[in-house]
Formats: sequence, structure tokens, C-alpha cells
Amino acid sequence: MQRFFNVTLLALMTFFLLGTTAMAQDKVRIGTEGAYPPFNYIDKDGNLKGFDVDIAKALCDAAGLQCEFVTQSWDGMIPALLARKYDAIIASMSITEERRQRVDFTDKYYQTPARFVKHKDRDIELSEEGLRGMSVGVQRATVSANYINDNYSGIMNIRSYATQEEANLDLLSGRVDLLFADAVVLQTGFLDTDAGKNYEFFGPSYTDEEWFGEGIGIAVRKGEDELRETFNRAIATIREDGTYQQINDKYFDFDVYGDD
Repeated sequence: MQRFFNVTLLALMTFFLLGTTAMAQDKVRIGTEGAYPPFNYIDKDGNLKGFDVDIAKALCDAAGLQCEFVTQSWDGMIPALLARKYDAIIASMSITEERRQRVDFTDKYYQTPARFVKHKDRDIELSEEGLRGMSVGVQRATVSANYINDNYSGIMNIRSYATQEEANLDLLSGRVDLLFADAVVLQTGFLDTDAGKNYEFFGPSYTDEEWFGEGIGIAVRKGEDELRETFNRAIATIREDGTYQQINDKYFDFDVYGDD
């Protein structure tokens, strides 16, 4: 009788632990910045909003995952993932070889270029001599910052900021001559606002894969292939069933996904 009780108790405990593990695996914490409109930001009521956030929710629905969001400053995004503060990053993170040394990425879920912004009254020549001595604002730890540091260090005065909004404010105050960042972020988060009405894009779009990677993907810890592939399948699902397009059209009047 005692042996039967022990076996039964062991079976019940095993069932409970397996069930708990399964439920835990279905709960995924998503890290995002909350300071990068229109992709992720905090609205006036304190709610997390944006394209990244809506895409994350759609992916979790498609994959049958219970997801919760954790906001994290951009500088600490990957360290916090590795420290298990959350399970995945959905925060407009470019897929680059440098980042692949630390994390794994899903397929891309969008892809946009970077551009310069200047005041409309400034006549600036896009050349080494034309840019020499000018100051440019970038958000630190971004692919845009890497590009500027690698190509314009020693030519321009490079000023790095914790958020893109801080860089925008310094352009408005005259502390920097130019901004360099994702074109969509600059367009919707600055140029389309009252504050940005006297500013414009300057020069071409920048997409060089050496700096700007293969698009924007979801980062997970190395070796977590099941979660990565779950998100990959979910990306394919929302692309096929029209959910992605609905979210795209909510924020943009063009296809943010980019070329296949």
C-alpha cells in the first residue's frame, strides 16, 4: 500500500512539474525600449505602443504564446536578455554579424534605411570636405552610430545620445548640425511633427549590409532554437494571413517589410 502511494505521488508530482514547465515555456517575456517611435514608445497615458509592440502581440497570438513586455534602455538591451530579464528582444534591433556573436536572430520582420536630416535653410555639401567639422547626433549602440563612427570619425564631431528623442532635441537647439538614424524613425518621429517642420532629409538612403545588417529581427539567447523557430513560423503566418499588412498600414503608407 505504501509503495503504491509513493508511486502514485511520484506520478502526480511528475505530471504537475511537466505541466508547470510546459506552461512556463508558453509564457514569454518580450524586451523592448519604449523610446523609439513609431516602433516602440510610451503614450501619454503610460501605455506601451508602436509597430514593434503590435507585431509582437500578433506573433504571440499566432504562436499561442502568453507574452508580457519588459521595457529596457537601449544600451542594456542585449545584456538584460543574457541575464534572463526577458526571453526575446522585439525592439527594432538590426541583424548584424557583431550582434550574432552574442545572440541568435529570427528572420527579419522589417527593413528600412538610415538617412541624414538637416535644417532646410542649411546648404550642406555631402562630401568629406563639406561635412568636415560639423556635428552629428546619433543614438548610441545603434547601427547608425556604428556607421557614423566608422566612416566619419575624425571628420565630424559625433555626439551620442541615450535615445533618439534626445538627439532630435539637440538638433532643434542647435547643439548638432545633423542627425543620422533610421529614416522611418526620423520621418514619423521628427519630420512629421510640428517641431520638425523646418527640417528635411539630406543625401541618399544608407543600407550597406556591413553596418546595417540584414533587416530587423527578434533576438533570443544562443541555443534557444525552439523559441527562435516558433517566432519564425509566426512571422510567416502573419505575413501570409494579412495580419502583418494590417499592422503595417496602421503606421505607414508604404511597405516597411522591404524586399524579400
